[in-house]
Amino acid sequence: MTLFVQISLIIVIAALVAVFVRSLRQPLIIGYIITGLLVGPYLFNLIQDAEVVNVFAEIGVALLLFIVGLGLNPRLIKEIGGVALAAGVSQVVFTSLVGFFVIRALGFLPIEAAYLAVALSFSSTIIIVKLLSDKQALQKLHGKIALGFLLVQDLIAMFLLIFISALAQGEDISRLVGVITLQGLALALLSVFASLYLLPRLSNFFTSSSEFLALFSLAWGMGLASLFYRFGFSIEIGALIAGITLSVSPYAVEISAKMRPLRDFFLILFFILLGSKLAIGDIQELIVPALLFSLFILIVNPLIMMTIMGVLGYRKRTGFLTGLTVAQISEFSLILIMLGIRVGDLDEYALSLVTLVGLITITASTYLILYAEKLYGYLAPWLALFERRLTKSEPGTDKTACQTILFGYNRIGYDFTRAFKKLGQDFLIVDFDPQVIKRLQAEGMACQYGDVDDGEFLDELPLSSLKLAVSTIPDFPTNLLLIKKIRRVNKPAIVMVISHNIREAEELYKTGASYVVLPHFLGGNFASALIVKHGLNAKKYSREKTIHLKYLAHRKLIGHEHPAAEKSR
Repeated sequence: MTLFVQISLIIVIAALVAVFVRSLRQPLIIGYIITGLLVGPYLFNLIQDAEVVNVFAEIGVALLLFIVGLGLNPRLIKEIGGVALAAGVSQVVFTSLVGFFVIRALGFLPIEAAYLAVALSFSSTIIIVKLLSDKQALQKLHGKIALGFLLVQDLIAMFLLIFISALAQGEDISRLVGVITLQGLALALLSVFASLYLLPRLSNFFTSSSEFLALFSLAWGMGLASLFYRFGFSIEIGALIAGITLSVSPYAVEISAKMRPLRDFFLILFFILLGSKLAIGDIQELIVPALLFSLFILIVNPLIMMTIMGVLGYRKRTGFLTGLTVAQISEFSLILIMLGIRVGDLDEYALSLVTLVGLITITASTYLILYAEKLYGYLAPWLALFERRLTKSEPGTDKTACQTILFGYNRIGYDFTRAFKKLGQDFLIVDFDPQVIKRLQAEGMACQYGDVDDGEFLDELPLSSLKLAVSTIPDFPTNLLLIKKIRRVNKPAIVMVISHNIREAEELYKTGASYVVLPHFLGGNFASALIVKHGLNAKKYSREKTIHLKYLAHRKLIGHEHPAAEKSR
């Protein structure tokens, strides 16, 4: 059977399983894993050229992390870097310690307990990033934190694998780790240099053609990923850094859009391959310890992460949503166990056990993450235990005196603040970007750090006394929540929100919005109103031009830029 026929059959089976899974309203990722079980060696055995399929899967992983990197600008890394490092290291350490004693209590030998405890502490970056991306949650606070500490976990796993391999071969571990670290720093600095000085000079050349831009982006992402892999790092880390180096480019959004269809195809093969590798031995012997380990991962792991997030000062909602992202094991878990078998510390039983735990936890955590908001609604009263009295928020001036609140200070929000000032209204700005809060505080403006997705945070604001609320956040569920919260306690308030979709705008109106701004339509409406106002009087248009140029110069001076225009379809 040729490779083309193998992949064709795999994709056909995946499509059929996806239809069945979709009819049950289940996430497609479950369908891909089921497909892997069907086409694996224990049923149809269709993956005969496993090495080639594995390469395709690695391409999918690289493209996924490359696209994620495109959305991570240096300011965001500075914002979440400290939290990610603290949360990632603490979670691995505490989960490993608790897991070791639990596993030892089940009768496992110390060396087996050590391997299993560490393996159970790692969570899958690939699966979590895919799920959060599908939910459009990667840019939310818990998504950013989760991505950061998952990458820290990957680095820990990578150095741990190097450590065990070097120990088994009798190499100088300190020298090896030191060399790898120096190589990593050198590659990172080289990437930063390229993004700051090389890529901007070449951008005009590569953007001369849409196809050329796509080819260059693909070459840059995969080339840098391969370079990092050549020096001992994972492909994922190289691909992520490749994306970050392009994130400052004005073409980052277009590059991301061009890469997504390619990413989705190869990622399907990754999850199918993952399912095909979940080889289970004697199920009767494995089921009890596998269920116990799975419960540990699904319950204890999130509790540990929620505790860490609480200590770091985050609200219980952020801690809960972040905690759910550690409720499954990673591909690094399987690699670690296989390495333990190769060096003689473990036997095949451990691999069968961990693969069964992987199947259970990946399936269960998928549902936990997809339905996280509903779960939080049920569990919120009992989660106060994980929240400190003083949570992360920036104190504004007297927020209780403000009858006007602006949710989200961005390009559009800037114009609203000018309007509020002209009306002589005291107003409060709510934003969850610490850099924005610092800038507003320096300007002496009333502001509050907070996540508008957090219903309990909204409850702390003076919603009942509001006269006007404006949201420039283009996220439909967020605006829906905001309108419901305000209308529950304040019927007369004016509530203005942003939308980029007519159907969603209609739903927002139905929920209680006073006015929904659709920026693309509003621009045309304003321009046509100018024609009605000025007719064919060229001098009046000249005055409008002078005023507009002055306005644009000011916006440019304070660092604002208009988003790239969408191409017509």
